[in-house]
Amino acid sequence: MDWGQILNNTASSIISPATLAYALAALGLAVHFGYAGLLNMGIAGFMALGAYGYAIGVLTLGLPWWAAALLGLAAAAVFALILGIPTLRLRGDYLAIVTIAAAEVVRLLFLTATFDEVTGSADGLSGYHGSFRAANPIPEGTYGFGPFMYNEIGWWVRILGLLAVILAAIMVWRLMASPWGRVLKGIREDEDAVRALGKNVFSYKLTALVVGGVIAAAGGIVYALPSAVNPGVYVTSLTFFIYTALLLGGAATVFGPLIGSLIFWVLQTVLGNVLPALVQAGYLPFMTSIQAQTLRFILVGIALMLIVIFRPQGILGNKKELTFVK
Repeated sequence: MDWGQILNNTASSIISPATLAYALAALGLAVHFGYAGLLNMGIAGFMALGAYGYAIGVLTLGLPWWAAALLGLAAAAVFALILGIPTLRLRGDYLAIVTIAAAEVVRLLFLTATFDEVTGSADGLSGYHGSFRAANPIPEGTYGFGPFMYNEIGWWVRILGLLAVILAAIMVWRLMASPWGRVLKGIREDEDAVRALGKNVFSYKLTALVVGGVIAAAGGIVYALPSAVNPGVYVTSLTFFIYTALLLGGAATVFGPLIGSLIFWVLQTVLGNVLPALVQAGYLPFMTSIQAQTLRFILVGIALMLIVIFRPQGILGNKKELTFVK
């Protein structure tokens, strides 16, 4: 096995657009699940709206890239309102049912041939990079060192992705340290007690759903920046992967989702390189290289179960504050 190439690919994944996108989505989910106790099982739908809103804004509406990004964020905010207004007065499991179904409805709307001219149907959307790349201030060329060698476009995507992660983390940190955040954590622990204090629990939950959804949509935009948008990406398994990253780092923390996303993608890259290499070397004669690629997702599912059982508060989580949202 070429360990040098495996280590190079693994190191490169540390600041990949996918890692940054997952960090943003997990941070948005932390606002929903970790701080507000909202069991949102449709985070993939928020990411899809961010990505498609951005691509449609550029291709169909002719907006500059930054205005198209704002459109994607606004679409996620509207989606959160549509989901939250009829469900947040009910028990948390109703929200789980509604969000997982709504995310699938969103994906199927983008997949249907009815709106093919706008959404691209099963082919998705591409070719929306013109204004984004034209705004790139980095001169043409390749920069970096070791595994971190990228051209000017690769660095432009990564720089904006890192800025988005930093800004989102600072915003969540400040919000959760504010009176609004303290009330939100109180709702997570005992919403009846908070309601007895005269707080409008519904409005706090709805605001949290919007804030977290917008951050997750930013992750969808970052995910779409370097390549294309395809409805096959925003499936239910994407939500489970985001939950894995969140629970790994710590659901009720700011930096936990960032650390969890980093570890998740490093492990995904390692397994994606090592398992097929083991098959080719004859160490796993009972499976093919394609089956070995599938095995890593099985291992992710097992890891999620083990995290919930043995370390429910995550790496950075405080067991006294939160183990697993009820």
